[in-house]
Amino acid sequence: LPYSIRVLFESSIRNCDGFLVKETDAMNILDWKTKQNDVEVPFCPARVVLQDFTGIPAMVDFAAMREAVRNAGGDPVKVNPACPTDLTVDHSLQIDFSKWPETVLKNQEMEFGRNRERLQFFKWSSKVFKNISIIPPETGMAHQVNLEYLSRVVFEVKDFLYPDSVVGTDSHTTMVNGLGILGWGVGGIESEAVMLGMPVTLTLPEVVGCELTGTASPLATSIDIVLSITKHLRQADVAGKFVEFFGSGVSQLSVADRTTIANMCPEYGAILSFFPVDNVTLKHLKHTGFDKAKLEVMEAYLKAVKLFRNDESSSREPEYSQVVQISLSSIVPYVSGPKRSQDRVAVNNMKSDFQACLNEKSGVKGFQIAAEKQNDVVPVQYEGNEYKLSHGCIVIAAVISCTNNCNPSVMLAAGLLAKKAVEAGLVVKPYIRTSLSPGSGMVTHYLSSSGVLPYLSKLGFEVVGYGCSTCVGNTAPLPEAIRNAIKQGDIIACGVLSGTKNFEGRLCDCVRANYLASPPLVVAYAIAGTVRIDFETEPLGTGFNGKSIFLRDIWPTRRELHTVEEECVISSMFKELKEKMEKGNKRWNLLEAPESTLFPWDLKSTYIRCPSFFDKLAKEPVSPQPIENAHVLLYLGDSVTTDHISPAGSIARSSAAAKYLTNKGLTPREFNSYGARRGNDAVMTRGTFANIKLLNKFIGKPAPKTIHFPSGQTLDVFEVAELYQKEGIPVIILAGKKYGLGSSRDWAAKGPFLLGVKAVLAESYEKVHKSQLIGIGIAPLQFLPGENPSTLGLTGREQFSILFPPELSPGMTLDIKTSTGKVFSVIALFENNMEITLYKYGGSLNFVARRF
Repeated sequence: LPYSIRVLFESSIRNCDGFLVKETDAMNILDWKTKQNDVEVPFCPARVVLQDFTGIPAMVDFAAMREAVRNAGGDPVKVNPACPTDLTVDHSLQIDFSKWPETVLKNQEMEFGRNRERLQFFKWSSKVFKNISIIPPETGMAHQVNLEYLSRVVFEVKDFLYPDSVVGTDSHTTMVNGLGILGWGVGGIESEAVMLGMPVTLTLPEVVGCELTGTASPLATSIDIVLSITKHLRQADVAGKFVEFFGSGVSQLSVADRTTIANMCPEYGAILSFFPVDNVTLKHLKHTGFDKAKLEVMEAYLKAVKLFRNDESSSREPEYSQVVQISLSSIVPYVSGPKRSQDRVAVNNMKSDFQACLNEKSGVKGFQIAAEKQNDVVPVQYEGNEYKLSHGCIVIAAVISCTNNCNPSVMLAAGLLAKKAVEAGLVVKPYIRTSLSPGSGMVTHYLSSSGVLPYLSKLGFEVVGYGCSTCVGNTAPLPEAIRNAIKQGDIIACGVLSGTKNFEGRLCDCVRANYLASPPLVVAYAIAGTVRIDFETEPLGTGFNGKSIFLRDIWPTRRELHTVEEECVISSMFKELKEKMEKGNKRWNLLEAPESTLFPWDLKSTYIRCPSFFDKLAKEPVSPQPIENAHVLLYLGDSVTTDHISPAGSIARSSAAAKYLTNKGLTPREFNSYGARRGNDAVMTRGTFANIKLLNKFIGKPAPKTIHFPSGQTLDVFEVAELYQKEGIPVIILAGKKYGLGSSRDWAAKGPFLLGVKAVLAESYEKVHKSQLIGIGIAPLQFLPGENPSTLGLTGREQFSILFPPELSPGMTLDIKTSTGKVFSVIALFENNMEITLYKYGGSLNFVARRF
């Protein structure tokens, strides 16, 4: 068996209770070779990880569940996570200050101020709920802390050993697979079910063996390796499968490299990417502070149950569904963008590729700038000096050490490059919004101990805090003069960041091109000030004595990196993190919170509100009700992401959510972000489909608007949905291919549910989002192959009626009738009987709450 399937097998045996996990499930997993893609199996992970944007609605649901159980005559104290759960408060950080000395301390002070209600709610949760651990602010990002501190590799409970495994409410949970820990991201609704003791149900997957051979180029960073492997695996069609790495190239990759590669599996569609534990893993764990006795027990256990991969017996590799071969020797440096993370650009082709983007029609890569305007220059005064902005100019440069950039080598490379740049006399233009957001204090520690942090600071890359910031749209506003110049000249300004996602409009509404790059390349492009540069033939800038400095002059060698990493990073940084975790957070420790069994809801709060999900708690399953004469709320195209659906980033002043907050007496400065307000369903519902880049075919241009057909009014999506609900008219959504791409957000399902959406009709779905829809009680329906609204002659202005049979079955076909008399068929995307059961209870939240 593949190693990842062995972990599923062990879990099925250990958790076999004859009800949620049956003996037949274990036997099906054992017979994986013939049963893959054919049967569904349950999996009981050892633990759950939540980050705070998705964690706060989960904990609010738990608090609301206690309320509902009490109202139904039950004992609310029984409502607790059954599975060990860790919640990291990491996503609420906003960058108010980005220049020294007003950086970390001031940003943290602002975070505790604006998020006090949320933090008090978390503190209450940590006191009253069993099996929940809250990791306070200023510690690090969820995926980083999960990897560096929470991971056990092997669990030991009451002298009983079993493999560590995890599901988390973040797509980057997959990072831990680089440590040999089976884990992947699920939606908030699924995670709540797991927290309450239900297994994750999945179709027994195919396992693709990825054989790595050769050695990467010295100039290629882990980012380049990641993007190259991502490209290969996209082409290999690994969507919905496990990927497991083997071959001579694996032993050449550090654990940091492996976690970097495993992290990106959502980008190529795999459920997870798995690196079995081997000698490299054990060596890494030794450096990170695992004591010798524990490591000996761990090694003996893993070998006894055949979960340890030995390089010497590589001739006895598992049998895989298919094998993909990748030579590390063929990898060269890349960036990706300007609009999608999958669009890779070789660094040596960057200048010509950006020029092609200017010429190309507006779309996934093009900006359609007229030839005579492509060399326009807009002068701008800033801090007493004049600068010139042109297409390709960089205005945001963010070094972020999370997810695919958690590898110490790439962060040290950025620091060493900064050191050499400063010593050569290079600078970064002051109007560029630079920032350094470490994934944890550990990163700051090794950047400081290696002596490179002051040089990053001199180039403007100040440590701004520990939490998701630029990636989720929480960057500080650009200087007004720069914004005005960009808009005046219709300049294609650029952001460069070392993150994993570059959705258009996410960084800033006037930054239209976003590139993902390795940390050293972010620093290099910031120095250059533009992406229209050929590093081979053009200098980054002019140094001391007027000398031209090229990238090759300041790029650190692999030997330099390896020496610094060994001397300054591995052992000391893990010791630092553990000391910090044990010491705790002073502000958090002093924070007061109630200790009552039920949460004392404050009706005036705009952060925490008891949601309505349990108002009609279903005690028994019911036959799905027909959807009669539904109007189409939105008619969407292909690749609609959870960024389009679920609120993220800042709250626009003209939005429905802003109107609600203004009516509550708040000023725009107090709006905070959608992420910070995920504990308030009134804000989140108003923010659903409020993305400025939402392209609704009823409107014909990007805008969070739609049409209320009975009256003909064009209004905000929330306002139209509210009118339909008052009129008692159900609504549905029409969409194209890959509906629900992106981060697995529960509000991407909860929001539409509260807007009154009963079903989504799409050509295809992102798997996690499809499960989220079922988990909240929305039917995911798929057009038949080769069909879509256009081929069926649908305008979206019709009314739709859908009749469900009393007994649903996986993958069954349903008929839909329109008000024009047209009848067509769709597939109900229920993959297994558990999904049907949850849907018939009105979603998994109702199902698990009923069990109390």
